[in-house]
Amino acid sequence: MMPNNQAGLPKKPIVAIIGAGPAGLMAADYLRQFDVTIQVFEQKPSPARKLLMAGKSGLNISHAEPVDAFVTRYQPNDWLTPHIEDFNAAHIRDFMTRLGIESFVGSTGRIFPTMMKASPLLRAWLQALQQDGVAFFYRHSCDNIDGKQATFSVAHESGNLTVSQSFDAIVLATGAMSWSRLGSDGKWQAWLSDIELTPFYASNVGICRPLSQPWSAHLHRDFGKALKRVKAQVTLPNGKIEQGFGDIILTHYGMESGLIYRLNRAMREQLNHTGKVSLQLDLLPDVADEKLLSSLKNPKKQSLANLWRKAGLDPVKIALLREIVAKTHWHNADKMTKAIKQLTVEFDSFRPIEEAISCGGGVKRTALTEDFALKSNPYVFCCGEMLDWDAPTGGYLLTACFATGRAVGQGVAQFLALSKKLTQCT
Repeated sequence: MMPNNQAGLPKKPIVAIIGAGPAGLMAADYLRQFDVTIQVFEQKPSPARKLLMAGKSGLNISHAEPVDAFVTRYQPNDWLTPHIEDFNAAHIRDFMTRLGIESFVGSTGRIFPTMMKASPLLRAWLQALQQDGVAFFYRHSCDNIDGKQATFSVAHESGNLTVSQSFDAIVLATGAMSWSRLGSDGKWQAWLSDIELTPFYASNVGICRPLSQPWSAHLHRDFGKALKRVKAQVTLPNGKIEQGFGDIILTHYGMESGLIYRLNRAMREQLNHTGKVSLQLDLLPDVADEKLLSSLKNPKKQSLANLWRKAGLDPVKIALLREIVAKTHWHNADKMTKAIKQLTVEFDSFRPIEEAISCGGGVKRTALTEDFALKSNPYVFCCGEMLDWDAPTGGYLLTACFATGRAVGQGVAQFLALSKKLTQCT
C-alpha cells in the first residue's frame, strides 16, 4: 500500500512513475538528484521483466556507431535526436560503469555488459535508486488517471483493493503492446483520446508466407535452421532499395531474424503499397555471377545436390531453392545462377504484435510538448516504448527508452522547479 505523508514534515513534491521498465527507471534515476519524493508503481510482482527477458541471450544495451548515423535508425528520424545526443551510447556506458557494471563493444558494434546478462545491472540500479529514497510499489495496476490523480488496483491477500492518490507530476512509462505477459498490455490507451494515439503495429517481427502458399512438407525438417551469410533486399514503391547482410531463420510460418527485423520497415511500406512483400535473396553474395555460372555448367556427371554443394550452397539453401524454383529449371545453369543470386520469396503478413520484439505506434508527437508532457494534461509525462517511434534491434530500442526516460525526468524537474539535494548523487 502507498504510505501517507508523515504529519509535521515539510511536504516535498511527489512524482509517480508508472512502469518499472528501463524508461521509468531512468526517469527515477534522473529525478533522484532532486529534493522530491519518487514513487514507482509496477503492476507485476517485480520490475523490468522485458529487460530481463532481453538479457537472457545477452543484453544488447546500445550500439557504438557514430551518433549522427545512430539517430537515423529511428522513424521519425528527428524527434528523438536531441535526446539521444544528450544521452547516447557513451553516456550509457558511463552510467553502467558508475553502477559497477563494465561493458564492451562487440565485433558488430553492439554494446553489451561484460557479464552479458541484465540481472546484475538491474540489481545494482535498483539498489542505487532505493539508497536515494526511491520507493517501489509492486502489484499496483494503474486503472485510470484524471488530472493529477491516479487510481490503482492493488493486489492484496484479501483481494484487490482500489486506492487513489494525487501527485504533483505523473510519469507514464507503461510500454507498448508486445509481450503483454511481461507487463506491456497497452491498457493505458483508454486514458487518452484517439487523436492522441497512432495505432500500434508489430515491429521487429517475423514475416509470414501467404496461406495459399505455405511451405511444403519437404522444408519442415529445416525449420529453425539458418540461411547463413545471405544478402537480402526489398524494393520500395519509389524504387529505392533497402538491403542488408546476415542470417535468416526458416520458420513454420515464414522467416525471422535480425536481418528480417532490419528490413521490416521497408517490407511494411511495400506491403501497404502492393499487398505483398517480395524479399529478394542473394544466397551466395561472396560468389561472382560468372564464377557461379561456371560451377553450375560443370560437364561432369554428378547429382544436382553435389553440383550445388560444390558451387557453395549448403543443405538449407538447397532446400529453399527446391522449394521456390520450378523443377524444370534445376538443370539450367543460367536460370539457376539467376535464382541463386536473385531468389524472390513472397510473403503477405507479419506475425502477431504479441510476438513482436517491439511496436511502432503509440502517443503521437503532436500530443506532447517538447518535454514529453501531454498537452491535454500537463501533469502527465510519457516516455519509452509507448511513444510513437520505431527502431530496429541492435541496441537502438533500449537507448531510446533510456534517453526519453531521462528527458522526461528533466521535463518533470523543470515543471516542478525542483531544487538539487544538498548531497547530490553521482
